[in-house]
Amino acid sequence: MVGFVAAIAVELSKGEDVFAQISNGGIPWFLLTTGVLSVASLIPLSNGVSVESRSKPFWSSDAELLNGRFAMLGLVALALTEYIKGGTLV
Repeated sequence: MVGFVAAIAVELSKGEDVFAQISNGGIPWFLLTTGVLSVASLIPLSNGVSVESRSKPFWSSDAELLNGRFAMLGLVALALTEYIKGGTLV
């Protein structure tokens, strides 16, 4: 979800498509962000807190799973559209 929002934000601010973002140093940022968010999400689990115990009706684990899937589809659709179009989406 963070990756999709970041890709759109960089595209709007700098006018770079997803492939240009990756080739201009996006891989280290991706790895750093993935590592930080993974560690941050594993800390509560290591303390014995389950995902289901922290879920609320609106912010449930099922809603987060669905939002993540839509974000992955959105990122793939963005990259595919830019590839077919030959430039940025916006």
